[in-house]
Amino acid sequence: MTTAAKSQESAWAKKMERLRRRSLPERVLQIFDDAALRAEYDEAKRAADRARILAESDAGNGVFAERATEAARRYAASAAALREASVYLTFRALPRPLLEELLNAHPPTDEQGADGAAFNPDTFPAALISASSTDGMSETEARELLDAWSAPDANALWESAWEVQQEARADRVDLGKD
Repeated sequence: MTTAAKSQESAWAKKMERLRRRSLPERVLQIFDDAALRAEYDEAKRAADRARILAESDAGNGVFAERATEAARRYAASAAALREASVYLTFRALPRPLLEELLNAHPPTDEQGADGAAFNPDTFPAALISASSTDGMSETEARELLDAWSAPDANALWESAWEVQQEARADRVDLGKD
């Protein structure tokens, strides 16, 4: 083997090792139930944005700068309080063969298939939520939440688990010609 061929083989081996080490995409669903805390956060964010814009419009005005600093503190405190009061669920993409195996384990009924379904919508969502949960949520627990929560909340849970399966990590950047 020539030196050039060995160099090319070594470069490819390094590249392949880097590709093998890539992590799977993850998605986090933030859940909070305190409407007053959310309203405080939203208002603090709006106030901080307004105060910052006003301070930037008159950079020499110490009063505006002080108000912007105080509004930023209030916003940071409300964001911290919202984070503390939240529950976070993390979902990780499954390797393609595992996702296909899960899909095959939950085929649509004849009627669902006739309507164009690729999987059984009655059984697959809880199975996928459980399989992709990094928190250890069981399929029974996922089914319980899907059945007990409102439609928008249940959809958010399902979408977090499903959408992470669709996220591409092969980002491409066109750097133009050298």
